[in-house]
Amino acid sequence: MALAELQDRRLFNEALFQSFEGMSKDRLHCLADDAFDSVIKPALFPHAKSLVSRCLDEGHHVVLVSGALDFLMKRLADHLGTTHVIANKLEIKDGYATGRLLRPVVAGPEKARLIREHAHAHGHNLDDCFAYSDSYSDVPMLSVVGHPAAVNPDGKLERLARTYGWPVVSLDRAS
Repeated sequence: MALAELQDRRLFNEALFQSFEGMSKDRLHCLADDAFDSVIKPALFPHAKSLVSRCLDEGHHVVLVSGALDFLMKRLADHLGTTHVIANKLEIKDGYATGRLLRPVVAGPEKARLIREHAHAHGHNLDDCFAYSDSYSDVPMLSVVGHPAAVNPDGKLERLARTYGWPVVSLDRAS
């Protein structure tokens, strides 16, 4: 999977989610609860929730876009108060995961297309939109908005952001 991650985030997602084949939908949702409580929530930056709240107070729609699974990202979205989630969906048949992702796979250039569609459907002008990422794999997504920013970026994204004059934001764990 590490090799897939280096080559293509979409391949990595597909390889990772194959490991869920045969798990019941109920079991997956229990695992998502556990993962949110034990991994995701403790890893959030202290002011993440207040930042989303401030954006909402200013009239912005906050869309969580992730290659993770929708039922896990829904928990994060509910916790943070975001308005929409664009995430991967695992195929479920007869209550069990097949191990396959439903199309479209949310990764790379597909993220950019999904954001364009979402903005169009909700009447947003992409030139006025903001996008934030820490990964070079999200360059297509960052490139379609008027206000891209790199947050705690990997080295490749940081170099690109500085080249294009995009803001580079460093968040720390201190509250």
